[in-house]
Amino acid sequence: MVSTRARAGQADAPDSLWGRAPYPVLVADVHGAVLQRNAAAGHLLPAAEPGALLADTVPHWLQAAHCALAVPRPQDVAETAEPLRGAIGERRFEAHPTVRDDGSVAWWLVDDTDRQLAEEALTMERERTAFLAAASSALLASLNLGRCMEVTAQLAAENLADAALVIAPTRGSRLPVVTCLRGGAPAPSTVTADPDGIPGLGEALRGFPPVPSRWIDPAAAPAWMMPEGFGPVGSMVITPLPGHGVPAGALVLLRKSDTEAFSSEEEVFARLFAARAGAALSAARLYAEQTAISDVLMQELLPPVLHHISGVDYAGRYRPAADHERIGGDFYDVHPAAVEGEASLVSLGDVCGKGLEAAVLTGKIRNTLHALLPMADDHQRMLTLLNTALLSSHHTRFATMVLASAVRRENAVDLRLTSGGHPSPLIVRTDGTVEEADTHGTLIGALPTVSATTATATLAPGESCVLYTDGITEAKGGPLGNAQFGEARLKRALAQCAGMPAEGIAEHVQMLADQWLNGRSHDDIAVVVISAPRTHHLSAVDGHTRGRYTA
Repeated sequence: MVSTRARAGQADAPDSLWGRAPYPVLVADVHGAVLQRNAAAGHLLPAAEPGALLADTVPHWLQAAHCALAVPRPQDVAETAEPLRGAIGERRFEAHPTVRDDGSVAWWLVDDTDRQLAEEALTMERERTAFLAAASSALLASLNLGRCMEVTAQLAAENLADAALVIAPTRGSRLPVVTCLRGGAPAPSTVTADPDGIPGLGEALRGFPPVPSRWIDPAAAPAWMMPEGFGPVGSMVITPLPGHGVPAGALVLLRKSDTEAFSSEEEVFARLFAARAGAALSAARLYAEQTAISDVLMQELLPPVLHHISGVDYAGRYRPAADHERIGGDFYDVHPAAVEGEASLVSLGDVCGKGLEAAVLTGKIRNTLHALLPMADDHQRMLTLLNTALLSSHHTRFATMVLASAVRRENAVDLRLTSGGHPSPLIVRTDGTVEEADTHGTLIGALPTVSATTATATLAPGESCVLYTDGITEAKGGPLGNAQFGEARLKRALAQCAGMPAEGIAEHVQMLADQWLNGRSHDDIAVVVISAPRTHHLSAVDGHTRGRYTA
């Protein structure tokens, strides 16, 4: 309020004018003695009668302000000066001074309690809203369940209590717990306990409404809920962490015995925070569960790691069309022979399309081929039965495929190769010659019947047979970015791989394709190499029975 020196004659204003003032008014001289007061001031400060000293009758803040204003001489109050504020009893007042001509000061006392309480409530609400917004951002920054629990505990300890515990739903009799002290780091642990033995905890973990903190006796809490070095607990809040349809856990807030207990408003605010934390924890748990399920299913769709089987070297490489995907429409498998001396079956195929839908059909084809292994010596029959299975399914996609039966005969490897609409395998001889296997056939899953021819070949030591998908030959790139890698370029590259082991050839082919693409989009790529290693067959220790192949 703007205050200036009062005009002459105001000091003689009749008391009735003070009585009509809307606020308590108290007039004191330069020595701090009360000169006048109105009725409202009498009710507010009954001891401040005319003649009494301010030092004996008013709060210290008002008496000190009067001394500062009147000594060493009466001072005018600047128009921009902030009003003085202080408490009188349980109410809060603003004191606005008016310096009169005789040096006395009239203090206008304006009850400001409601406004200050409203401002404090608004400030607190803004701070809480800002905290909840920041907490939501921090909680949603990670889908790692353990990290979400740690962030929840740390945020609660720093902003809601002296310590906090985040307890996940039970795993049998074990409770995953994250504990955090204010100013400390969250500490994960696992305890064996019965949550129903702790008032409010069992209900919170089942998603029931929280028990009021005044009903919880902190002294009854078990030792594992008391952080090390925390000291006596004065009050405790246990509130559920609601998730998406199922409880995400429980939040326990602790305050020390020398700290004010939780108010009902603070408990309500804790539940607002718990709702956000529960949503984040539920999302993280759902993501973890879905990831675990996906990983299990993915293992059945990923190409296997190939190695040396029954005297024959195998190597494979696979690259899906999208770098962020792990599976696609290309596939390969090697099925070892059930009996030593019989042929192992190699299958490599390409499903029309790419991505997850193609991968689903890929899995079906691989499972069907696995079921048809007892007739692996009859490629035509296997392709016919597979064709029937695809035509009878709900899929509208077709596939191309090549089957190879490989068996070690002394130092050589005998092959039978059958193509069902797939690029013919390429055979790399030790002198650098690259031959195309004379096999061809119709698509699988497109026509009612399948026709295919089977070719035979023999690999001498150091020679290889390369099975590949069109993702290699149709890869677009090169200097201008629009030329296909092509079969001719692939044959020239393989000619330079003469005598290389299977792993080296597979790696070299994939490297050339990657260089040709130079980061451009592409189809799924798969390659399998079957090699006759430069090995010798040793006899067993008795000198008569067949031994193992060794380098």
